[in-house]
Amino acid sequence: MLRTDTRLEWFVSFLGVVDTGSFVAAAEATHRSQPRVSMHVAALEREVGLPLFDRRKRPVELTEAGAVLAVHARAVLRELEAAEAAMAPWRGGARGVVTLGCYPSASAAFIPTLLRDVSRTIPDVRVVLVERATLELDHALTTGEVDICLRPMSPPPAAPSVVGHPLWGEPLVVLHPTAHPLAELPDPLTVAAVAAHPLISIGRLDDAQSSEFEVYRLFRKHNFELEPVQATNQPQTLVEMIRAGLGVGVTNWLAVHIADTAGVQVRRIEGNCGRRVAAYRDMSRPMNPAARSLLERIIHAPRPPGTRPPEAVTDTTDPRAAAPDD
Repeated sequence: MLRTDTRLEWFVSFLGVVDTGSFVAAAEATHRSQPRVSMHVAALEREVGLPLFDRRKRPVELTEAGAVLAVHARAVLRELEAAEAAMAPWRGGARGVVTLGCYPSASAAFIPTLLRDVSRTIPDVRVVLVERATLELDHALTTGEVDICLRPMSPPPAAPSVVGHPLWGEPLVVLHPTAHPLAELPDPLTVAAVAAHPLISIGRLDDAQSSEFEVYRLFRKHNFELEPVQATNQPQTLVEMIRAGLGVGVTNWLAVHIADTAGVQVRRIEGNCGRRVAAYRDMSRPMNPAARSLLERIIHAPRPPGTRPPEAVTDTTDPRAAAPDD
């Protein structure tokens, strides 16, 4: 049975092995030597009286007892983190560096106002912005390159430890040159009418996961399989392709809001399909007071212009949308 004086650093080393699958990788991730990690895990196994890993397998696997202990170890460290955050107001507030990941249209439409608020309300917190395409943000979050990320809720993050808090919803829109056959049709444009033309979308043509973005889901909902002639993650690049006559674009509202759309018409499309955006964190990693303070500012910040409450937009699936302390 675990004694009450079991060292918390044993739990950190133990969970490092759980998360990385090896003692060597855990040593690197926790900034400890490999012998020290092994010593901590061995000490924890002696206290428990049971093996926690099956070391015959590569990567090492948890035993049934180890899997149960891992759940409680994470809970203990989360509670310690929460206690640390609760003490921040009595120590002069949160301070430190927080790395925030974001995708292009939200970076332009939401982040500048957020950073202005942070500089006024929590001046001792320094935010480092890392901009990535949506699917690249998942890797950045789970590897610890970023502490928090803002990304669309579709496709959902792959890691089960990643949870999010919904922030806003925004409609999908169609973009086409001013002199285009679609200009003769009334709003909202039907998916069938749009599908009759070469299409440019978000994402990457060679990435299968792009097919789970909202635009692809909208077309499937109306029994069309979207096969774009080109794709990009940069809003202005999308507009320039449309302006050059390469095709018709379908994207999220904020991408249009931040771009120069001179010479291009922006049109509504049928249905209530759209994008929902959430702030995500990885629950397997402790969150320091500075990161927690930034997350609270993000959650309570005003929505970007032209967006809606997240529940006002449909056809997005991410069951792991949760409050930051869940």
